[in-house]
Amino acid sequence: MALTLREVCGLTTEEIARAFLTSPPTVAQRIVRAKAKIRDARIPYQVPSMADLPDRLDTVLHVIYLVFNEGYSASSGASLTRSDLSGEAIRLGRLLVELLPEPEVIGLLALMLLHESRRAARTSPVGDLILLEDQDRSLWNRDQIVEGLALVERALSLQRFGSTELAEVGPYTLQAAISAVHAQAPNAADTDWAQIVGLYDVLLQAEPSPVIELNRAAAVAMRDGPLAGLELIDAILSHGDLIDYHLAHSARAELCRRLGRTIEARASYERALGLTQQEPERRFLQRLGELKG
Repeated sequence: MALTLREVCGLTTEEIARAFLTSPPTVAQRIVRAKAKIRDARIPYQVPSMADLPDRLDTVLHVIYLVFNEGYSASSGASLTRSDLSGEAIRLGRLLVELLPEPEVIGLLALMLLHESRRAARTSPVGDLILLEDQDRSLWNRDQIVEGLALVERALSLQRFGSTELAEVGPYTLQAAISAVHAQAPNAADTDWAQIVGLYDVLLQAEPSPVIELNRAAAVAMRDGPLAGLELIDAILSHGDLIDYHLAHSARAELCRRLGRTIEARASYERALGLTQQEPERRFLQRLGELKG
C-alpha cells in the first residue's frame, strides 16, 4: 500500500507517514522492502484478471481512501485542501464502481462525494479554516449531496439484504452514513448527534481505530456535553496511539475551552500547534490559543 501511494499516486513519504500515523523512516523502509520483494521475486507488472480483483479490492479501496483524505485535508502546505488529489480519488472511485460495483465500493464513492460537497464552505475567501458548525451550508454542493445520499442508500440496501443488522455493513458505508446525517441537517444545531454516536459505535466494531475513537468522542461531546467527550479523549491519549496527532490535542483544547479550563486549553492548543504543518490549521490554532490565553 505504501509503495502504491508513493509510486503510483505520487504522495510523498512524509504524507504517507502521516496517513498511517507513523514516521517517514518507517514508511521509507516499507517501500524499500516492497521494491526488493518485487525485484527478487521477479513479480511482473500486468493487468489483473477479473478473477483476481476481489482479493485486491480492500487494498485498492484503502489506497483511494487515503489519497482522498490527503486531498480533503492536506497534511502540510499553504492550502487546507488539494483538489487535484480529491478529484482524482473521486474519478478512481467512479471507475471502480463501474468495474466492480460492490457495496463498499459504492459506499466509498458516497463518502467522498458527501465530504467533497462541503469544499466551498470549508475556508474563507482568504483561505482560513471554517469549522463544520460555522459553515455556510448554502455553499454546500447540492448535486454531490443528492448523488452521495443515493449511493449511501444503495450501498446500505446491498449490504443489509436479508438482514436488519448494521453490523453487516462495511466501514466505508458506515462513514458515508455518518456524513449523510451531517448533509441532511439544515444547520449544526439540528444535527442528530445521537444517531452519529450510534453509527460510530457500529463503525468501531467493524474497524477498531484510535482515530475513529477520537471522532466518536467529539460526537459524544456534542450529544452529552464537553466533559463526557473530554474524558474519552483523555483516555485515548493515555493509550499513546494519538499522542503525536494534532487533531487529538486540538479537540481536547476545544473541550477544555468550553469547560472554562483555560490553562489546560492553552496547553493543548500549543501542543496541537507544535504538531501541525498545514498553514490554515496553524493560523486557526494560533488565533484560538491567543484568544484563550
